[in-house]
Amino acid sequence: METEVKKKNEMWEWSKALLIAFGLAAIIRFFLFTPIVVDGESMMPTLEHGDRMIVNKIGYSVGEPDRFDIIVFHAPEQKDYIKRIIGLPGDHIAYEDDQLYINGEAVEEPYLDIYKQGITGTLTEDFVLEDVTEGQSTIPEGSIFVMGDNRRASKDSRHIGLVSTDEVIGDTNFVFWPLAEAGIVK
Repeated sequence: METEVKKKNEMWEWSKALLIAFGLAAIIRFFLFTPIVVDGESMMPTLEHGDRMIVNKIGYSVGEPDRFDIIVFHAPEQKDYIKRIIGLPGDHIAYEDDQLYINGEAVEEPYLDIYKQGITGTLTEDFVLEDVTEGQSTIPEGSIFVMGDNRRASKDSRHIGLVSTDEVIGDTNFVFWPLAEAGIVK
């Protein structure tokens, strides 16, 4: 009889431990961090198809996005996209001769240097914000302009429009798989 009681207590303790572990895992995944797999080539050469990353949900629930952050957001196609923030509220964005201009000033994009060396022609076609936003001359509050690093093969704000900051899941800059590529990306 005593061993039966001990077995029941032990089972109950294991059950509680497992419930707590699963509960903590769910809280971490839904509110703090979540894994994501890069799907496609729109962020090459910074990110490769199949890279596995950690999305940090903490910063975007309390703060403002920063220019050039790599973010994950809910896209209109009921899919999550990984892109880089180019424009913030109040900005005017333009590209001319493969040069980014924000509010009329040239801005360097060092993360594109390697990619630009291996191509013929321009990486980014010329455009101004008004061309891709139905005439808006600046990015409104609560919106951002995003682009993939592989500008020739990226479906981004030039195609889907501005992204609402409410759709941003979080930022990501840590690849954990494949191990040979593991580390922080910029």
